[in-house]
Amino acid sequence: MKIAILGTGAGARQHATRLSTLGHEVIVGTRVPEATLARTEPDMMGTEPFAAYLSTRPGLALTTFAEAAEAGEMVINGIDGANAVTALSALPASALAGKTLIDYSVPYVYQQPGDAEHPWPTPWGEMPRLDPVDTDSLAERIQRALPSTNVVKTFVTQEQETVVNPSEFADGDHTMFLAGDHDDAKSAARRLLNAYGWNDLVDLGPLAAARALEMYAHFHTAVGLALGGRFGVKIVRGGSLR
Repeated sequence: MKIAILGTGAGARQHATRLSTLGHEVIVGTRVPEATLARTEPDMMGTEPFAAYLSTRPGLALTTFAEAAEAGEMVINGIDGANAVTALSALPASALAGKTLIDYSVPYVYQQPGDAEHPWPTPWGEMPRLDPVDTDSLAERIQRALPSTNVVKTFVTQEQETVVNPSEFADGDHTMFLAGDHDDAKSAARRLLNAYGWNDLVDLGPLAAARALEMYAHFHTAVGLALGGRFGVKIVRGGSLR
């Protein structure tokens, strides 16, 4: 399958590498390929320049967001949350029409030091806030901006290293979640997750549940900081709710 990945950050690279090993044709999209390839310094998270990554993976193609989306049969959105709606809305309507778009972006808003009324300090600075939150989600905003696209929210409750390789914890016996309004698109997302090695999948229902998945980001970070590293989450089923 031809799979487009929009974004060139560390998470996008995890998916590009894993999908390539699974035999998919991967097309990576960025806003301006020439600018992406010209960068020589690590990004804010210490990730090596994309040109260095690409040089060791000759089978990958780097092109614009629009060209990647047009070429992909399925699209994975790794564009940062602050810019995702704007960047996706700027694509030609034909690029994403009728396609499954898997969105794992988190709507982080990074603030200048001292801007937060009640700052949450972390080893890398103040925790960014979430916007939208509670009454809306980034995934829903993307779906409203792209009414002919089938948006699925998933991948977002784990670091992407774990998403593409769940077996690093408990032989893969932990849980991944998804939400969306289109059953066929959720089935496509489930097949991809199964290919990555996920067996315990929880369908949270309509895309409105993406609000919970995005808000989980803060809890996940808090647990990771407390444990000092990455981890998996396992849902233990009980009786039905009444």
